[in-house]
Amino acid sequence: MRLSLLSASYRSIVGNFYRQRRSYYLPHVSAFPLFKRTHSVLCAMSDDELPGLDATPANGQRIKHDNVIYTTVKEGLAHILVPEQKDAKDGQEVQQVFYNPIQQFNRDLTVLAMKAYGKEKVKQKKVASEARSGKFAEKKRKRKEQTQSERPAKSPKLGDDAGAEEAVDESAVAPADTEMPDAKEPEPAIPEQDKELGAQPSNGADAAKEKKSSGVEFTILDALSASGLRALRYAHEIPFLTKVTSNDLLKVATESIQRNAIHNGLADKISVSHDDALAHMYSVVVDELRKRSGRAGKAIIASNKYDVIDLDPYGSAAPFLDAAVQAIRDDGGLLCVTCTDSGVWASNGYPEKCYALYGGVPVKGWYSHEVGLRIVLHSIETAAAKYGLAIEPLLSLSVDYYMRVFVRVTRSPAMVKFQGGKNMVIYSCGGGCGSWTTQLLMKNKPAPNKKGSGIFYKHGFTKAPTAPPLCDHCGSVTHLAGPMYAGRIHDPEFVQKVIDEANEASPEIYGTLPRVKGMLYTALEEFLPTPQEVEAQKDSGKLGKVVKKKVTEAELAAIDPYPFYFYPAQVAGLMNCQSPPEAHLKGALKGLGYRVTRSHCKAGSIKTDAPWSVIFHVFREWVRQKAPVKEANIKEGSLAWRLLRLGEKQETTEGAPTEPTKVDEAVSKITEVVFDEELGREENKQKLVRYQMNPKENWGPMSRATGK
Repeated sequence: MRLSLLSASYRSIVGNFYRQRRSYYLPHVSAFPLFKRTHSVLCAMSDDELPGLDATPANGQRIKHDNVIYTTVKEGLAHILVPEQKDAKDGQEVQQVFYNPIQQFNRDLTVLAMKAYGKEKVKQKKVASEARSGKFAEKKRKRKEQTQSERPAKSPKLGDDAGAEEAVDESAVAPADTEMPDAKEPEPAIPEQDKELGAQPSNGADAAKEKKSSGVEFTILDALSASGLRALRYAHEIPFLTKVTSNDLLKVATESIQRNAIHNGLADKISVSHDDALAHMYSVVVDELRKRSGRAGKAIIASNKYDVIDLDPYGSAAPFLDAAVQAIRDDGGLLCVTCTDSGVWASNGYPEKCYALYGGVPVKGWYSHEVGLRIVLHSIETAAAKYGLAIEPLLSLSVDYYMRVFVRVTRSPAMVKFQGGKNMVIYSCGGGCGSWTTQLLMKNKPAPNKKGSGIFYKHGFTKAPTAPPLCDHCGSVTHLAGPMYAGRIHDPEFVQKVIDEANEASPEIYGTLPRVKGMLYTALEEFLPTPQEVEAQKDSGKLGKVVKKKVTEAELAAIDPYPFYFYPAQVAGLMNCQSPPEAHLKGALKGLGYRVTRSHCKAGSIKTDAPWSVIFHVFREWVRQKAPVKEANIKEGSLAWRLLRLGEKQETTEGAPTEPTKVDEAVSKITEVVFDEELGREENKQKLVRYQMNPKENWGPMSRATGK
């Protein structure tokens, strides 16, 4: 009794401490005397009496299974068992199965995105299923009517003897549906892992009835599952999920997943697979191909492909993309990809590695993380296009030390034709002012059809180059980067659906909910529609197939004309001047008629539809009006000297007229730049956590697991 009271008190103290700390990491009880004393007493007194896997899961709970003691860690609605390491020093634990609490934001966001996607997908499946059922019922009714109309005339009545003989024969044979009182169906065997959970046997009819009542199937593959935490959360928190396959190459990992599934009571929803991720996904593809080759005519076959595939590897996801785009359903399946090798795709240190993995060269510049997102999207797109599959980026985020992208995969050779004109290279002035110029690889050009009633798109070559060898703004040498994806990296409609899910979610379940909302709102605000897109949105409300087709094809051909952001503090540093406040700079650009927003990639960044010539002109006006620089301290011919155009001032002073350059012509219509702080203030007064502070020292991707 004394021990149970002490244990309950300990759990209460730990629970209160968790709620007050609000951290991604578990508290280290050894740092606090009360926790240390209580923890040591419990360990010494109750190791032999600890509950097993059948105990009700609870945060901070200690479980004993196969002579190993585990501590229960709760995230969302899931509980995972982490082996205790008594001799490990703080921050130096050696993990047999990989688990990183910093990625809770990734997991929270993914669950919400899957719920937003899945609700619409399940609704579409139900409509399609009802349509097929109605079609088959109509065919069955017609066949029945045809059979009744072609039935032969009634046979003559049999004699009394024949009738008696037939009656005897009928009575001698029991009907197929007659119940036999002594007959009993054998009870199905119960798996050992379900016996520990107290599972009850169920026959095939009950299973079929349950499957029928549950509606359509919705399946997820967690291809690189590690501890199985993602699969556990999906099974717990996505109500319409029918099955999640949790796969891992390590035997110790699959054993951990099985333990966690049993402990959470989810052994019926989680299918554990011990296999190479590539082998598992390709096996799904091979089974599908064999079914298709063996079918007769246009017979419908049941597909075993997944509605959602989640790739969350330790490092790059590039080796898994080819298998993933084939193993996912091609009617709009959701592919979720994480890449933690930001040192490859978001830096200029390993261009050869980036090209080998993703087929693109990174950029040297402050916008490298958004370039990295587009390079990875290009890699996914090229992996899918060879199979007639098109991708649509729904949400693409650069977070901390990794990226997370959600793309829809659809089989459509017509959509694939547009993808050549939605990829680009850029000429980057990485060693100078940081400006860039884009170059599309192809062009999707609209043309009127022969009847003149609509348009169609021609796919052809584009002119090159779009930039000279030297930068127009500072005269530095430009470098080539890419190819990379040139379309929109977010779908505003999908992002809004995820925001709606986040608004309905409980902060007790989703621990990083404030940051999730802030990141989603920032991603939504990044969208700057072009005039053509604004017109297409107006036309979308009109009736008519021609208009709908025009809108659809315009969306397919649309590129992002403002693909990257700039960093005002960096530009000010290049000019050797004081950086203008964010509100003043935004107010100046808005006053000139340009739109201004921010990027989710970096705090203090600015995305705008203003050209580089205007941006540099505004900074020169800032120096002239608000923050003069000592021109004597700026070396002649230096980068700041060229950007401030101090050479032109000297030539004008000496009386030598200068001809306006191409850059000057872009700003010739500007008469005055006003740094209007009020105009540049945020219109959205909602307080959001847009950018995350470091949760602890030396945090990051952590070390690779050592299990086998």
